[in-house]
Amino acid sequence: MHDKVIVVVGATGGIGSALTRKLAPTGAQLILTARDAIRLTTLADDLPGSILTIPCDITDPQQVDTLIQKAIAEFGQIDVLVNAAGAGILKPYNNLEPADLDQMLDVNLKGSFYTTQAAAEEMQKRKSGHICNVIGILGKHSMATAAAYSASKFGVVGFSKCMAEELKRFGIKFTLFYFGGVDSPFWDNVNLKVDRKKMLSPETAANAIFFALSAEPQAVPMEINIQPDSHLFF
Repeated sequence: MHDKVIVVVGATGGIGSALTRKLAPTGAQLILTARDAIRLTTLADDLPGSILTIPCDITDPQQVDTLIQKAIAEFGQIDVLVNAAGAGILKPYNNLEPADLDQMLDVNLKGSFYTTQAAAEEMQKRKSGHICNVIGILGKHSMATAAAYSASKFGVVGFSKCMAEELKRFGIKFTLFYFGGVDSPFWDNVNLKVDRKKMLSPETAANAIFFALSAEPQAVPMEINIQPDSHLFF
């Protein structure tokens, strides 16, 4: 992990911040991005080493291009992209407004697409790279009230697998993560009764991502599915 250049998107979220805290002591070169510049700076100040923070709204492809070009200007390459940003709206299908669907598609689907596309362009030049897209279990299984959210997440799975096919000949790996409920700020504004004490911790998710990044070069952890024992999908 030492000296790997790693871009963490959604670095101030539950999974993103747990992952950055695990990666920072390894000597990795970290580029952290999220929308909130103040929270980014606060996070970076608590981490060892030199951390590059770049505020970015991933729904804007021009801002994403700027993010990637700043990373290249600073470090000359990108070895790893971790897409850990996301938003959640869980409502009955007939209560969903057009704005709800737009938000899910803009943040979860388009945002992940833009960052993956931009990072892959740079990785392809070096014929090396690893893209980790945090999907969530509702990108693999359906659930009532998750129509808009799952639509966006199933879309991420679709484009990730298509890009993986295109990019494997350039030495670019993809790992998709299907975590069950993770106790993170995702749930703060979700109007469902959930027992967050029974959820996965952000550290469990971060450990899984770290495992994938630490695999020997010839090993490709293509999909990792971890769920709390209180709520299993098969």
